[in-house]
Amino acid sequence: METKCLLPRVWEVPQVFRDRLGTSVGRQRVMVADGHLLLVLHVPPEPDKTERLGRFLWRKPDGTWTSNDLGSGSQVVGKHLDQFAKTIHDCDAREERATTAEDYFDVLERLAPIQRSARNLHAVLQEARQACPDDRDLINFRDRAYETERTAELLQTETKRSWDLLMARKADEQAKASRRMAASAHRLNLLAAFFFPIAALSGILGVNLVHGLELLRPPQPFLAFVAVGLILGLILMSFVAAANRE
Repeated sequence: METKCLLPRVWEVPQVFRDRLGTSVGRQRVMVADGHLLLVLHVPPEPDKTERLGRFLWRKPDGTWTSNDLGSGSQVVGKHLDQFAKTIHDCDAREERATTAEDYFDVLERLAPIQRSARNLHAVLQEARQACPDDRDLINFRDRAYETERTAELLQTETKRSWDLLMARKADEQAKASRRMAASAHRLNLLAAFFFPIAALSGILGVNLVHGLELLRPPQPFLAFVAVGLILGLILMSFVAAANRE
């Protein structure tokens, strides 16, 4: 049974290239044989996808390039680098719009595989330049790959710094809120402790003093009692709120 090869059948590449490729693309790498150069690369990774899509760029002995999905010509490597640059630019725009921790985390999650792939791409083009030292285009592509890798690395560092800063601010806000709640609870505990003995004694002894209000026509005494209680409650609430703001 014939094993399926990832390279197009119409490509007249050395047989060793086909023999060294399995059923999946594997890692990014360079193959050189008989003046032919094959770059086994990865398409810019998509979010939430662990499987890497392969892209094959073939340089013939006469210096012409062709690819399995970007056409032919001297700029097929440039087109591949342009896709990485566009993806990083999109991540940069999302980082500028990010306002929440989830937004920054999404950018980091999207950027991490891009940065790793760009780093490996730079290493592959450096190896390809060493295999074809007379090809000036490969030098330029190698330099562009380094710039792409560096841009992705800087963006990842900046996004991580912004995410850390946002998390630190959130933690500080939560700590301040916790301190305010603890201070409020302490004040309320002091008030409860102050009034607890008299409330307990009143409940046990059933204190019912003659004050004259029971002789007034209802419901005026009850309404007055409720009004005074609400006013005192508002005063106490204002005091606690003011202390929390401080």
